[in-house]
Amino acid sequence: MENVHLAMEEDDLYSGYNDYNPTFDSEELENDVGFQQAVRTSHGRRPPMTAKFPGTAIGARPLATSFGSRIPMVSSMGRPVTGAVQDGAARPMTAVRAAGYTSSLTRGSTFDPLGQSRGPAPALEAKNEDTPEEKIKILEKKVNDLIEESCMAQSRGALQLALEKAKEAGKKERALVRQREQSGNADNINLDLTYSVLLNLANQYVNNEMYPEALNTYQVIVKNKMFSNAGRLKVNMANIYVKQKNYPKAIKFYRMALDQISNAHKEMRIKIMQNIGVVFVRMGQYSDAITSFEHIMSESPNIKTGFNLILCYYAIGDRERMKKAFQKLISVPLGIDDEDKYIPSNDDTNSNMVIEAIKNDKLHQMERDLKVLTEKYIMTAAKLIAPAIETSFATGFDWCVDMVKSSQYVELANDLEINKAITYLRQKDFNQAVETLKTFEKKDSRVKSAAATNLSFLYYLEKDFDQADRYADLAMNADRYNPAALNNKGNTVFAKQDYEKAAEFYKEALRNDSSCTEALYNLGLTYKRLNRLEEALDCFLKLHAILRNSAQVMYQLLLEDPQQAIEWLMQVISVTPTDPQTLAKLGELHDSEGDKSQAFQHYYESFRYFPSNIDVIEWLGAYYIETQFCEKAIQYFERKALETYKDIHRKFPENVECLRFLVRLCTDMGLKEVQEYTTKLKKVEKMKEIREQRVKSGRDGSARSRREGSAGSAGESLCSGTFLLNNISRMKLRINSSHSSNSTKGERLSAKMRSLPGSNEPYEASSPKEIDASYVDPLGPQMERPKTGAKKRGEEDDFADEELGDDLLPE
Repeated sequence: MENVHLAMEEDDLYSGYNDYNPTFDSEELENDVGFQQAVRTSHGRRPPMTAKFPGTAIGARPLATSFGSRIPMVSSMGRPVTGAVQDGAARPMTAVRAAGYTSSLTRGSTFDPLGQSRGPAPALEAKNEDTPEEKIKILEKKVNDLIEESCMAQSRGALQLALEKAKEAGKKERALVRQREQSGNADNINLDLTYSVLLNLANQYVNNEMYPEALNTYQVIVKNKMFSNAGRLKVNMANIYVKQKNYPKAIKFYRMALDQISNAHKEMRIKIMQNIGVVFVRMGQYSDAITSFEHIMSESPNIKTGFNLILCYYAIGDRERMKKAFQKLISVPLGIDDEDKYIPSNDDTNSNMVIEAIKNDKLHQMERDLKVLTEKYIMTAAKLIAPAIETSFATGFDWCVDMVKSSQYVELANDLEINKAITYLRQKDFNQAVETLKTFEKKDSRVKSAAATNLSFLYYLEKDFDQADRYADLAMNADRYNPAALNNKGNTVFAKQDYEKAAEFYKEALRNDSSCTEALYNLGLTYKRLNRLEEALDCFLKLHAILRNSAQVMYQLLLEDPQQAIEWLMQVISVTPTDPQTLAKLGELHDSEGDKSQAFQHYYESFRYFPSNIDVIEWLGAYYIETQFCEKAIQYFERKALETYKDIHRKFPENVECLRFLVRLCTDMGLKEVQEYTTKLKKVEKMKEIREQRVKSGRDGSARSRREGSAGSAGESLCSGTFLLNNISRMKLRINSSHSSNSTKGERLSAKMRSLPGSNEPYEASSPKEIDASYVDPLGPQMERPKTGAKKRGEEDDFADEELGDDLLPE
């Protein structure tokens, strides 16, 4: 028991077990350079070292104990510890020889269990890439990389590059197949890679609209029996035939694809049948299309198919089936969550955080888009079938409204009612529109605001500004954030010339909706009236950035610099090339710059589209006189005289002399209007005779004074027309004298000129002349002027002259 060491109670029995040599620290092996080099090379795979000398591993070296002293340890039973010194003899430690412990340590050698002193191991042998297997693997990788590059180029919109990469992948893949055959591995061909190459190539052909090449590539895939499910690609081939408008062949391939798809893939079969129905509609075979759409609505109803079914029934005029299809349409389940789900509660904080996170996520956005699309289809279908399902439009629309009220889309009923009022407006039935909109005054705020906004718009167009102002206030009270209501309110204030206040309403409309272009345009006009030109220009420049092709906006950007004004007007002409007012303005600017040829071109184009502008006619006549073309000048001055007398006739419709001038001018110019003015002249002359008889009998004395007063006013207006006719007569005489060599023509023209009145003689009507109904205006047919701008208030409608100007834009 002498050699037994008893542990004291205060000693820690487990102390010293964590004391070890840092060389054996496995946690630091990742940072040990020598160890990592041994792992990466063949150094660590060398056979273990053996002892060079027989005997003990460490000789008589004492072993460190947990107490830190190098003393020999004895077991608790008195057995000496292996390797410990007992009686001066050292027991050999052969068990640790393989780890590198040798007796040489006692002779001063360093401890090197990993053999690092021998230097780095030789480098690993490089992989031989000349073998057929390695070449095949490298080529396969290149083909996959090219396919990926082609797809990425397509996603960026580089379609030509995508096609080039796809073709290169095809070449590499064919080279790969040949290499496999040469190496004797033809049975190991990668069919998936071949399929991917061909499919990508066909898709890139389609994207580049190279349809014959795409069809050939798809045929290679479809005819190869080794490709599973390749028959589905016949859908792609059918889509190409639809783009080529080869509808019979498209139907054939859709049906072939349908036969090769099992009933387990129900959704795909439904989509193919929907394509078949759409192609039948394009072919005009509505009965076959109805068969496809009805099958879909019975198996898996959806909104688009229901809408297409209504269109087919409308095309064949089946009222009852239109009603049934509309009822099916509004009963299609959308499968989306209720909006109440996204309303946060006040109790659960975690739930509110989740709701806030999913409120505007992509899934909710997709649901909103689906709901908006569904409402659009329902509204369009109702407006389409309403006039067809009943005897009157109103009755049909009421039926649609009743059906919607009893469906899941009950909130659309009010929108349908408003659309009913708008339809009345398009039919120019303003009274019915107003009555329909007035029924919304007691509805909820949103609908009331929309209806009141439309009523304000109607009364504004009728120039009933008091009623327009009243309903604009009603719309604002129902919804203060309604930009259309604020815009209309600003218009009514603008009409009262309170421009500062109008500008405030337009600004508020823009604060509520920055995309309200009407309010921005009207604000610019208001600044112009207030002579705040810089702010007006800023408004119109902002609007031009939003509406790049708006002729009205570009017209407002005209500056004092003629060159800049010409540039803006040329942009306006590029958008509305037939606007006569813009062409006339452009001609005026070129004339002020001294460019007569360009001025003539634009003035002539303006006259061609609108031959009633007296200023344009006068300029053209003066131009021809200046260039010594009096014959052409006569045509324009006759036209000017005609328009002058027409204007006088509008002001004094019972003036006999004016009608006589019109009859004579229309007769000389060969216009068809002579019949109309002849009839009016006869009526007025008859009324004049009756009045004269009454005057003679003394029963209408007061009427004489009124007639004389109106005749005096008309006489002043007739002076200008008579002056023009006299000038025309003199020009004709001048032309006649210059052509005196032609005696026959000169005599005929002289006789005609002698029939014309002198400067102080009345221009009486010529002898009755038969009008040729087949007469064609020598200036050619007149083109209808497009409506490029808002119509000026109080403008006459005789010539449909709608000019670009400073009119407000109502909502």
